[in-house]
Amino acid sequence: MDNQSCTQPVVTAFLIKGGKVLLFKRSQRVGSYRGCWAAISGHMDTAPLEQVYTEITEETGYEPEDLVLLKEGQVFEYHDTALGICWQIHPFLFHLKVNRQPQMDWEHVSFCWVFPAEIASLSTVPLLKEAFEILS
Repeated sequence: MDNQSCTQPVVTAFLIKGGKVLLFKRSQRVGSYRGCWAAISGHMDTAPLEQVYTEITEETGYEPEDLVLLKEGQVFEYHDTALGICWQIHPFLFHLKVNRQPQMDWEHVSFCWVFPAEIASLSTVPLLKEAFEILS
């Protein structure tokens, strides 16, 4: 198998409000990293910015007008040898303007607001802390 066949482009979006980051615990129904804490993420079917807004709306109920794009980070890769996938991660950072809780879909079982320094203490998807640091 060549390297291209296992490359999977994904977007990941961090929403911040009041100095805290919104994270989600992945359900048992998702394809990878079940039970891990993560930002909003999804496979890329379109341009990164368009895809990230789609994922945010699907996974949280927040609309583009609820958000302010603060930064689009440098794309980086994570080679998951166990899964045989090279994730090509497109990170984004948004400020959440509204004061309502997210409306989760089937991909997550719970959510929490944490200070960025707390990310490292959680059981997260690979390189979540590093993805956030790229944006900060």
